[in-house]
Amino acid sequence: MENLSNETDDFEQVPFNFNDLKHIDQWKSHANSISNESNSTCFNFEEKLNNLLKLSDIEDILFDALANEDGNFVNLNTFWNCLKSVGIDESDPRLTETYNAFRQYFLHNEADHEQLVDRNLFRNSIQKNILLIVRAFKKHLIIPDFEQFKEKIQKIFDTCKENKTGEVASYIPQLARVDPNMWAVSVCTIDGQRIDMGDSKIPFCIQSCCKPLNYAISLTEHNPEYVHKYVGCEPSGQGFNELTLDINNKPHNPMINAGAIVICSLIKRQLCSSDRFDFIFNQYKKMSGNQYVGFSNSIYLSERDTADRNFAMGYFMRQHDLCSIEFTSESGSIIAATLANSGICPITGDRVMDPDAVRNTLSLMHSCGMYDYSGRFAFRVGLPAKSGVSGAILLVIPNVMGMCIWSPPLDKYGNCVRGVQFCEIFTNQFSFHNYDNLTCTSLKVDPRRIKQEDYADDIVNMLCKASEGDVKSILRYRLMDKDLSASDYDGRTALHVASADGQYEVVKILIQKCNVDINPIDRWGRRPIDDAIEFKHEKVEKFLKDYMENSSGVGDSLKI
Repeated sequence: MENLSNETDDFEQVPFNFNDLKHIDQWKSHANSISNESNSTCFNFEEKLNNLLKLSDIEDILFDALANEDGNFVNLNTFWNCLKSVGIDESDPRLTETYNAFRQYFLHNEADHEQLVDRNLFRNSIQKNILLIVRAFKKHLIIPDFEQFKEKIQKIFDTCKENKTGEVASYIPQLARVDPNMWAVSVCTIDGQRIDMGDSKIPFCIQSCCKPLNYAISLTEHNPEYVHKYVGCEPSGQGFNELTLDINNKPHNPMINAGAIVICSLIKRQLCSSDRFDFIFNQYKKMSGNQYVGFSNSIYLSERDTADRNFAMGYFMRQHDLCSIEFTSESGSIIAATLANSGICPITGDRVMDPDAVRNTLSLMHSCGMYDYSGRFAFRVGLPAKSGVSGAILLVIPNVMGMCIWSPPLDKYGNCVRGVQFCEIFTNQFSFHNYDNLTCTSLKVDPRRIKQEDYADDIVNMLCKASEGDVKSILRYRLMDKDLSASDYDGRTALHVASADGQYEVVKILIQKCNVDINPIDRWGRRPIDDAIEFKHEKVEKFLKDYMENSSGVGDSLKI
């Protein structure tokens, strides 16, 4: 919370943490406490806070934008569907208070099958989660056009589904029995926007995907200097299961089995084996936002039997059982997103890992995470990743999102065939390769940016909606921070068009709620009131005249 007091002059740049600012009242009280300490330095902070978060305005505008035709009720299905369209699901832990408030109401009003809520219930229910809800409706999330992004991911998913090459791992009997047609892709952004495709709810063992997680846990507990007294950080040039040492008599890195054994031995050394396992298991749960993380006893027994020929590997498997922990692609994507989010789980706001530990982990995932294919993967995909022989791949796009990809058939390197293909197509279409910013002429899409063409489309759409008298659409544009004063090539604004067409309610909303300029001038030198007079819309004309006469009221409404 120190950032809030140190950067009062640049409020918009303050890092956002849902865990710290889960309730709006906390934010307000924090602003007041800062103000009491130093009125002079915090005046701008409070002013910006009030401008940004005038709750009554936000909640009412949101209700009006979603309300049914008579304007008295909002259908909850509409509300949840709007959130889903930007990647936020109603099961998101950050919406718990809102979800429970609506649920409690309908438990006591079973006759209301249409899921309709009035203004007061709606306002009271969304208040405690208003920060996330407003950001979602404004599309102030890392991927603003989430529906388009999801469509592209779906096409890549469908393309890779047709890939029938590769063989399921056979050296572990339980893995050899897995259906090779299983195929899942899950995405979680650092803002908690989620996509789940295919067999995303089927549990699978994480196998070597546990290695970067254990390494990050170890670094968080200790420090890099201590950990790297016992394990190196260089690619080995050997097979992942070679128990070899580097010239300093240390395992080459934590992503090969020898290094993973050492890393496990460093975690909570003072505890017994069962307590250490519980600790790591609980850390995985925190990374996944308390989503599904399990343990496959059959895989554990199967792995133990095949590992007995090597004492060290047998010790590793018997004592720590970590390769036999399982999750789904859904929970795996949240774990990957936690790594992408510098160790903070995006759906709970809890810090699970130290930022430096995450940085070091991603560095080794980039250079050593894909077995003997690591160099080529870094060359072609350019992102940190870790694969396992169960067919899983954790892919991390730092500061953007995490992915978990799963399909059992493997290539000759032990990597998921469909997963590698998916990653390569993904970075061919999107500018997420580490060095894509160097290719200025690239035709790749950056889904984090809003295209310039969208701005032109917005102007056309706003003018059309103003002409049609579509108040809900105008309110939605305001909620999304669109520039309702924007004009077309003739200098015509939404207020010009609404005045010319006699759309009184739109004119009223634009002036009173959206705080647009009441006297914009088009290329012919005409103002909105001139259009109202020209086309004999007396009600609009009177409203504009009265408002101009009371010009001291102009600017009182706050832009959200």
